[in-house]
Amino acid sequence: MDFSAIIVAAGSGERAGAGGPKQWRLLGGKPVARWSLEAFLNAGAREVVVVVPPGGAAHAEAVFAGLERWRATEGGAHRAQSVTRGLAALGGPLDEVVLIHDAARPFVSAGHIRAVVEALKEAEGAAPALAMADTLKAWNGDKGPVTGAPRDGLWRVQTPQGFRRNVIEAAYGLLRGDTIPTDDLAVLEAFGGHAVLVPGDPLLMKLTYPEDFLMAERLAGAARITRIGQGFDVHRIGPGDGVWLCGLKIPHDGALVGHSDADAGLHALTDALLGAIGEGDIGDHFPPTDPTWKGAASDIFLRHAAKLIAGRGGEIINVDLTLICEAPKIKPHRQAMRERVAEILGLAPDRVSIKATTTEKLGFTGRGEGLAAQAVAAVTLPI
Repeated sequence: MDFSAIIVAAGSGERAGAGGPKQWRLLGGKPVARWSLEAFLNAGAREVVVVVPPGGAAHAEAVFAGLERWRATEGGAHRAQSVTRGLAALGGPLDEVVLIHDAARPFVSAGHIRAVVEALKEAEGAAPALAMADTLKAWNGDKGPVTGAPRDGLWRVQTPQGFRRNVIEAAYGLLRGDTIPTDDLAVLEAFGGHAVLVPGDPLLMKLTYPEDFLMAERLAGAARITRIGQGFDVHRIGPGDGVWLCGLKIPHDGALVGHSDADAGLHALTDALLGAIGEGDIGDHFPPTDPTWKGAASDIFLRHAAKLIAGRGGEIINVDLTLICEAPKIKPHRQAMRERVAEILGLAPDRVSIKATTTEKLGFTGRGEGLAAQAVAAVTLPI
């Protein structure tokens, strides 16, 4: 099902200690709220509204630089007002699925999102939840008695919480002005709606106190795995006035021959990225028998591989390419090649390495009959 999302990031986060509002603090080198926005965009959200503190739109633009399909709107005095304003800012169909998520839960994943969306086929509301595992006690303070409290049937409800947009808007419309619910399921329940719970995840922890950030910093590294892929490509040289390499046309007394533009550098990089996520090779995605790709620019293939990685919540750490040829000379064009590949992949140039070597006049590359490229890529993915 298509869905949109609201990320509630309008609080002050005073209980989280020094360091400013918790939604903008760095976690694993990335602002807390950006973790959630990237997750929803990568999972395919049509649109995401981020509810920010009053006057916080400009700061949000800086925090979310480079991301698309989102907009900011200012929140209210408490969470219910912020969610109401987020709903009002959404476009799209009134019966579309909308997921409402707290920015303070940065480790939301595509799997969590899919589970909630799927549950809405059978219910008007859904949310991930964890069964209570600890013993519960009731206590009123130092002088009060400690008494046991039953935990059977009790659940810790997390976000994202999902609804049909028209249903949750109607529920919020009937909310009494003096009522301040702690979550959106409570609003649906008061409206008489039917909600279900799906399996929660300890990784969906909420950042509330300073010690939560210490734990989250450990999880930011431990919750991901690094995978390596490699690629290799060869194209022969035929008549022409230049070769396409790494997205640039390099002057030469010949041209690389292939079904597409025969950019061996981008082909090797594409295979390396596909290999890192176990998605086959370039021929599986763009068959050379398909006339659609006749003469196509190879940056299409590389962008496709990068999009597949992003769709799984992954991140490209770095790519390293070696071009093997006697000619053309690569060094004069190497920096421009790095910048072009970085632009295609959305990486900083220092994450892109391009080198060149010869085979000392040996073999088909030594005789100038063709050109070879080999690449290695490192990618991180959620565990």
